[in-house]
Amino acid sequence: MSNTIKELEALKAIEMDAGEVFSGKTSGCKIIGYEKPGSFTPEVDKNYIFHDSSRDVVVWFIAPSDPLYLFGPTGSGKTSLIRQLAAKLNYPVFEITGHSRLEFPDMIGHFSVENGNMQFQYGPLALAMKYGGLLCLNEIDLLDPATAAGLNTILDGAPLCVPENNGELIKPHPNFRFAATANTNGASDETGLYQGTLRQNLAFLDRFTLCEVGYPEAKFEEQLLEQSYPDLPESIREKMVAFAGEVRKLFMGADENPDKLTDRLEVTFSTRTLLRWADLTLRFQPLMSQGVKPINYALDRALGYRASRESRAALHELVQRIFPK
Repeated sequence: MSNTIKELEALKAIEMDAGEVFSGKTSGCKIIGYEKPGSFTPEVDKNYIFHDSSRDVVVWFIAPSDPLYLFGPTGSGKTSLIRQLAAKLNYPVFEITGHSRLEFPDMIGHFSVENGNMQFQYGPLALAMKYGGLLCLNEIDLLDPATAAGLNTILDGAPLCVPENNGELIKPHPNFRFAATANTNGASDETGLYQGTLRQNLAFLDRFTLCEVGYPEAKFEEQLLEQSYPDLPESIREKMVAFAGEVRKLFMGADENPDKLTDRLEVTFSTRTLLRWADLTLRFQPLMSQGVKPINYALDRALGYRASRESRAALHELVQRIFPK
C-alpha cells in the first residue's frame, strides 16, 4: 500500500484541450487530466470510438456538479466509455462491482498486516476521494438500497469520515469524480431481463446526473470492424453489424418480426462480442475446405453456446437470412 500512496501523491494535474484529447481538433474547452498515466490508469484502446453518448460524459467530466449515473442495456459499453475517457486523460480509476452483500465499509478500507504492523489500507472510495481519482461503481442497481444510501453525504460533496482509522476525515479532492453504471435507471427492471436488480431510494437517485447509453450506431461499429479486422470484406462487416442489431432488437423485445423470435432470445450482442465474432470468423477460414461455414462456426463460439438450445437455433435461423450464401 505504501507504494500505491507514493504513486498517488505524485499525481500532477494538468489542463488539456478537450477537443484535442477526444477528436484531435482544438476546441478551446479545457478539461482536467494528469500529466502521465499510472498503474490505476486504464490502457488506451487505440481502436475505441467515442460515439454520441460520449458527449454527455465529457461535458460532465469538465464540470461535474453532480455524480454521474450511466444506464443502458448490457453490452452497450457503459464501463468501457468511462475507462477510455479516463485513459485519454491519464486519470486513475478505482472500480467496485455492486452486489447484494457489498457494504459501505468495503468501499472505505480495512486494517491489515504490513511489514509486521497493523495498518489501515484505504479502499477504492477513500483512495479516489483522497488523491483525486475516478470511482466507478458498476452494477449499482444490484446494491442493497440501504447500502447505497450510505453514499448520500459523499454524493453531496461532504467529507468521508473513517472511524476505523482514528476518525480520519477525508475531504474530497477537487479532481475526485464519482460515476455509477447500471442496466436500469434505478427504478427497478420492468423488462424481466436483469434479474437481481433492485429499486433504489428516490433520494439517492436524485443526487445523480443521468445519462442513457445505448448500443452504438451501425456506422460506428462498421468503422470499428474496419479498423480492427480490415481483412474481412466490407460486405461481411456490414452484415455482421446488421446481424448484431437484429439480435439486440430481439433481446430488448423491440423487434416487430412476425416470426416471434423475441421470446426465444435471452442473449444479446455487445460490441465486444461482435469483435470476437469477427476475429474468430477470420481464424476459422481454413475450415471452409472441410465444408464448414466460418460465420456460423464462429457465431456459436462468440455467442451461441451461451444461449439456450432454442435461442441458438433462432440465432442460426437469423444468420441464414442475413448470410444466405
